[in-house]
Amino acid sequence: MTIPQTKVATATSVAIRALSYFFLRWALAPPFPALIFALFAVYLPSFVSGYLHEPKQELVDQVDVTVTDIPIEVEVPENGRRNRGTEKLVAEQLAVEETLTIEDRPLNPLKTLLSGAPNPRSLLLSATTLLINAICVGMVADRLFTERYHTGDDLSFARLGFVSEHEAKLLIREPDQSKMPVTVEVHIKDPVAPFDNPLWQSAGGIKFTTNETDYTAVVPIPLRNSKMRTYQWRTSNNHTGEFTTPPPVGHAEEATTGPFTFLSTSCIVSRLPYSPFDHPLAIPGFRYLAKVLPTLNAQFMLFLGDFIYADVPRYWGSSKSDYRQKYRQVYASPDWPSVGQNLSWIHTLDDHEIANDWSANSTGVYKAAFDPFEHYQAAANPPPARRAGGIAARKSATYYSFTQGPASFFLLDTRTFRSDNHLPDTAEQQKTMLGAEQLEDFLAWLKKPEPKGVKWKIVASSVPFTKNWPVNTQDTWGGFLMERRKVLEAMWDVSRRGVGVVVLSGDRHEFAATKFPPPVPVLVEGEGEGEVHVEGRAWPEEATVWEFSASPLSQFYSPVGTYRERDGEDVMVKYIHKGNSKFGAITIENLEGGDQSSLKYRLFVDGEEVWNTVLLSPKGDQAPARGSFWSKLIGA
Repeated sequence: MTIPQTKVATATSVAIRALSYFFLRWALAPPFPALIFALFAVYLPSFVSGYLHEPKQELVDQVDVTVTDIPIEVEVPENGRRNRGTEKLVAEQLAVEETLTIEDRPLNPLKTLLSGAPNPRSLLLSATTLLINAICVGMVADRLFTERYHTGDDLSFARLGFVSEHEAKLLIREPDQSKMPVTVEVHIKDPVAPFDNPLWQSAGGIKFTTNETDYTAVVPIPLRNSKMRTYQWRTSNNHTGEFTTPPPVGHAEEATTGPFTFLSTSCIVSRLPYSPFDHPLAIPGFRYLAKVLPTLNAQFMLFLGDFIYADVPRYWGSSKSDYRQKYRQVYASPDWPSVGQNLSWIHTLDDHEIANDWSANSTGVYKAAFDPFEHYQAAANPPPARRAGGIAARKSATYYSFTQGPASFFLLDTRTFRSDNHLPDTAEQQKTMLGAEQLEDFLAWLKKPEPKGVKWKIVASSVPFTKNWPVNTQDTWGGFLMERRKVLEAMWDVSRRGVGVVVLSGDRHEFAATKFPPPVPVLVEGEGEGEVHVEGRAWPEEATVWEFSASPLSQFYSPVGTYRERDGEDVMVKYIHKGNSKFGAITIENLEGGDQSSLKYRLFVDGEEVWNTVLLSPKGDQAPARGSFWSKLIGA
């Protein structure tokens, strides 16, 4: 019979192994390490006690039963019969013999290794199964603590920020003041004689850096060539890279660079899935991205938040220095240069840059969390969005807009101004995702006419626009449906100008393509005879808004599908939940004649293209012909 100590050791061993696997290979759930360490603290003494006190032999009770048939004769009474007589019967005689013996218990090596229980008959097997559990706990401790000691205090790096036709932003971090000043030089790669200057030219620099900005500074590089060119850059502190300027506004492609392409994704965490052979700051998703980058000719990465996870695998502190360290660790990853040296990155803010499901505006830890975002991300972003009438938004605005090639972009801030997630979404409550000022700026951008050749308005939202994710819907636009309806109606209106609207989002660690068709107006009979009126506004079907929500770039994924189409308002087109690394590549090409443009979305999962679709921009000038069905509906 198994003693209680061994039963406890077995139960805690199974729990340690299951939780360790989940934490290391699936999701870095913050409660798990403390639970695993507590279980091991129970397991170890139980294991030792079980090994010492669990008997090596067992009592075997063997019972032998012997059955013997014995013939007998029985007299049969007359009992109404004419003659008395005898009858032969067979009786069974049982002989029971019980033998008690003491024998060695079975060795069961496989059971010992799988269960983690002590085996009193084998010190080697017991030590091996104990070692397996110790390794599990050690790997959890390695993942939890080792990266903490890679502070990145001495990190020196340079990365590309926003690149326009006339300027490129280069963010530099250099804490070593002996290397000051840091100068930047650029030259045209593959210059065309005699028009291009092949020589390296000074592009500016920084005289010093201070702890005020965590030793970061942005160098604006002026670009004097009016055509698309690929530039190489280098700094005096030994950082190099290259970038390609975007096509002129309204143009989608150049003969030398191909169609206009950019990328979109979100969510990064290091060492997941865990490998003990990886660098403590390794980011597997960067490797998948680096694998396909050379084939994409992408202009930039539109990164939609959760660049850091301040609370994963543990919330180490709420100070400014704690948040700064998280950013340095990503940029210090050995996998960063392969995706950051030659690719422009543009960033939005999301919850894990602050805390999970953040909806407390700029209170609490927001100021400490926003400090490094401002210095490492926002400083190299496009300029803040312009308000209606060309008035500049406030200097510290965290939402941005710009136009490149065939598309205009608006990067929303869905965290700084939102109402509490748990408030009811009612007219009385006036619940808002964007805040009054940002909403006004966003609606003004949607209404603004675009230059000739710009056929797409791209909206970047850190959280999904669809309400089709029932889990934690209140953290998405699904918890702000009244404001979403106002935004959707403004998006549908855009189609009348021959411009399509596409929303790009992330956050959910899944992929979903969703379309939002405009509602169909209904003819309603009036009170008078033959009187009818239109209920609802009329938009053409091609006013349909699309959303592509793709994440993570390097994080866990949902083991089961969580996306559900509720009604005809948010229509599911494609859904994929598996994959630790997902990102989208968006390619825009203007069609012959220039009246329409195509947008191709390609989804990459773990470095492989798994799905794509092509959209066409609306034709524009949607005033219906007189006498048509639509003209009757809208009174044209």
